Amino acid sequence: MATEADDGVRQLRRARIAIAAVFCVHGTVTGNFATRVPWIQDHTGVSTGQLGLALAFPAIGSSLTMPLSGAVTHHFGARRALRGLLALWTLALALPALAPNLYTLCAALFVFGATAGMSDVAMNALGVETEDRLGRSIMSGLHGMWSAGALIGSTAGTLAAHLGVDARVHHLVAAAVLTALGALVCGGVLDLRSAPDETPPPRFARPPRAALVIGLVAFCAVFAEGASLDWSAVYLRDTMDASAGLAAASTTAFTLTMAVVRIAGDKVVDRFGAVRTVRCGGVLATVGGLAVVLAPGPAVAMGGFALIGLGVAVVVPLAFAAAGRSGPNPSQAIAGVATITYTSGLIAPSTIGGIADLTSLMVSFGLVTLLALGLVAGAEVLRTGVRARTAGGGAAKAAPVGSTDAAP
Repeated sequence: MATEADDGVRQLRRARIAIAAVFCVHGTVTGNFATRVPWIQDHTGVSTGQLGLALAFPAIGSSLTMPLSGAVTHHFGARRALRGLLALWTLALALPALAPNLYTLCAALFVFGATAGMSDVAMNALGVETEDRLGRSIMSGLHGMWSAGALIGSTAGTLAAHLGVDARVHHLVAAAVLTALGALVCGGVLDLRSAPDETPPPRFARPPRAALVIGLVAFCAVFAEGASLDWSAVYLRDTMDASAGLAAASTTAFTLTMAVVRIAGDKVVDRFGAVRTVRCGGVLATVGGLAVVLAPGPAVAMGGFALIGLGVAVVVPLAFAAAGRSGPNPSQAIAGVATITYTSGLIAPSTIGGIADLTSLMVSFGLVTLLALGLVAGAEVLRTGVRARTAGGGAAKAAPVGSTDAAP
């Protein structure tokens, strides 16, 4: 006969599966969009420079609106808020392809980024709460599901582009399907509600200082990730004289490495703790950066990019987890970290390109190597994201801020 405790465990397991599915749906939207950017550029008739300007608007929209997520969650409850915000994000997929010119494209991408950021904060806050209740790490796996969703979406988008499907049709169909899936899977996440006497969070507020420090560590990881993702193929082609096919394969391999490591990363975090995991990851990423800079040929450079991906893969999930436990308002703290990571992802590609124009791509990845080394130095600030384990190995509550890593 099932006990109340057994029912609670089953509900938590269902909640974990549901929030993982939410992350997958969120990532699938990104994958579907990214593969049709060339079609959107042709349709709107914008130049490469104008497209670069337009593609800055998702980050602008996200940065300005992510702090609103906490107020929305407080008002509607976590489940209803996530269902609504995720639906806005999936529906926003249809907007960029419908834009006829640069101005409407910028507006569409602003909305696209705004809905992405608010739903991102809401799902990460629920992910942290689910992790707390389970008593073990799941955030790395959740972000791995996001990466898996991005791969699914990019595969669908590549197929649609190969078949010559109009991106407006492709994105309208994808938006409808993903909205329905999102509404379905959101039904299984934790239904958290604020206490009646709880003071609502401010609509816009400066993140707590602890979240800003955590965000700096995440900044280093996202910068290395964004630089490697956007420039690895160019680096191999221009610096290592690799073929176009081999250069493209490097980017694909880097993306797969990130997804696989994130999915498997929770067991490593549970075994060694967040601080040691990030320190070791920082060492691997630093070695990878040195391998890229000093590579005598394409094979070593590809191995270096793989090590960078391996080293930084779990940092952002752990940063979100740490932020969610760094103060009384998880959504506000997560929004602060997310704003910093979005900013890092926005400036990384252009910074690498700017330095390369003045010097070389080798010098650019010297900066990436230094930032990877910063993960080793800054790993300590992620200690707030680690939970203690009971002596018997059972579930435990989240460790308070300043607690030590769980013993392996």
